[in-house]
Amino acid sequence: MKKLFTLMLALVLTLALVGCSGGDNTPAAEQSDVQKVIAEAQTMTLEELAKKAIEESSGKTVYGLGNSSRGKSALPLFIEYLQTIDPSYTLEFEWQQPKNNKIFDQLTADGLKDTGTFFMTLIQDGNQIESKMVQTGILDTFIPKEWAEANGTTPEEYTGYLPLQTLNKIFEYNCVNPDKNYTNCWDFVAEGEHGLFMGLESEPVGKNFLMMLTNDTYSAYLKEAYDKLDATKQAYFKATVDEMAKDAEELGLGENGKYALAWIKLWVNSFNEQTDDGPICKTLVDASAVDKFGLLVYSKVRSVEETDTVSVNNLKVAAYQPGYEGIGGYGYCHYLFVTDNSPYPWTACAFIAYMTETVDGFSAWGKDIGGYSSNPEVAKGTEEKYHHSTGESSNVATDTTKDRGLDWWVNDGKLVIEDPVYCSSVAFTVGSWIETLDHYKPE
Repeated sequence: MKKLFTLMLALVLTLALVGCSGGDNTPAAEQSDVQKVIAEAQTMTLEELAKKAIEESSGKTVYGLGNSSRGKSALPLFIEYLQTIDPSYTLEFEWQQPKNNKIFDQLTADGLKDTGTFFMTLIQDGNQIESKMVQTGILDTFIPKEWAEANGTTPEEYTGYLPLQTLNKIFEYNCVNPDKNYTNCWDFVAEGEHGLFMGLESEPVGKNFLMMLTNDTYSAYLKEAYDKLDATKQAYFKATVDEMAKDAEELGLGENGKYALAWIKLWVNSFNEQTDDGPICKTLVDASAVDKFGLLVYSKVRSVEETDTVSVNNLKVAAYQPGYEGIGGYGYCHYLFVTDNSPYPWTACAFIAYMTETVDGFSAWGKDIGGYSSNPEVAKGTEEKYHHSTGESSNVATDTTKDRGLDWWVNDGKLVIEDPVYCSSVAFTVGSWIETLDHYKPE
């Protein structure tokens, strides 16, 4: 397990970008007040941080902001933890989850204040985090001491954002029609297919996924899957692949870049844009959704309420099927930051440490499938507590709900892992090219 997460940190989480490790590399004289707190907090245990938080915020109200609504579930558990140290501790809170990528606008506006409203944030989309949040000094990275130790490093040695978890969005399809199967990732962009997928502007990690496909590792996956297609299917895609050869060369892509661009073009021009992953899941598990498929957050199957016509049994995970070829979906991170003008920086650091260093702190996310803690010890404890690999945590134990874990998804499931450095490097080339493509709109 520790080897896995060391590898994943190297592949997924480490960002060799100047200034993205909070106040660690900033001369003390130039540090903000919050960065000075962080520098001290990174030398402390969770219990020591908890005591600081109690002194700072008991009886107060904090405001959190995040791409995940589950921060609202994690805060009460954090309060309960602090009350085991000081039973008199109280804290009121409000958690906001902006839609349509507005989180960057809210944090930017709040960052103009001497003392901000938001004490911390949980945020996704590494491509925009670096340019809009970190380099601008709006957000600071705090690396908890015991989290770093669990990953075989120290807060001073670690360079990168602090990930709470890696999530996966995977290809799933309605299986009511036994004759309709998807055995290759190119099947999802075949003629007449319109996958259910969130819009690229409302959730930019989807665009990051497409940009990542042009990375040599993932374009090779697409080439390998293409080679496994029968002659008839290859003939259908060949014209688009050949057409993309010139674009791939102009964009400076590797030898398999044309396969990535072909898949991207076919996907963007065909997918059926949806507002959220919840409605996508709700659609696919209904018996009436014959021959439909989507690319959605794996954890959404947790909330399916079984009826005569609605069931997880109506859904299959494409990558779990014998003989499936190619990418099974993509993975991205939720990152944790302290706002540089945080009104309660000690409380923010303690809350972040609690979520990344304890099974209970991660349970708001870890109790369900499809989310993997960046702390190997927490990941192991989460699996032991919730038994995701057996399906016991689901209301219906089927192959669909048996999470095979991050190691399987990265290696066997060929998950496309978001790398903020790569996404940033191609944002103005491949990213701009994607923006020229037509979007399929349902009638």
